[in-house]
Amino acid sequence: MTKNMISALAIISLAVGLSACGNSTGDRALSGAGIGAAAGAVGGALVGSPGTGAAIGAAVGAGVGAATDEKDVDLGKPVWR
Repeated sequence: MTKNMISALAIISLAVGLSACGNSTGDRALSGAGIGAAAGAVGGALVGSPGTGAAIGAAVGAGVGAATDEKDVDLGKPVWR
């Protein structure tokens, strides 16, 4: 395994803990940012820039999380509540 692959797997593992979306806009934006950062880091690691990928993924994920409501995507109660 390469160092980038190990980093990507670690980020994915952390994102799984944040994967519950929640009911409030803030909870959904926070969990969306976590999921987006993990996905972006994996994509970025594949092309050589996991930090940039994570930043872009977090921004997009937070936007999508804030724009959706629990009727659109409901993964349950977030682990931090």
